[in-house]
Amino acid sequence: MSQHTYRIIEMVGTSPDSVEAAISNAVSDAEARYGGVDWFEVVQLRGHVVDGQVAHHQVTVKIGARLPQA
Repeated sequence: MSQHTYRIIEMVGTSPDSVEAAISNAVSDAEARYGGVDWFEVVQLRGHVVDGQVAHHQVTVKIGARLPQA
């Protein structure tokens, strides 16, 4: 297995649909901005409640983006 060095990016993904969609939004945005995304770790889950129903999901994730080798 090769050796890699990673930058850790902390982002908050949001979605009115699901936790999975919120994670996907954060990972997709990190890939578009930084490239080299290899992994993510869920750090925190939050949500917004309206009239007793979950209205919005917020997920804080740490995302590992591989740095180019020198």
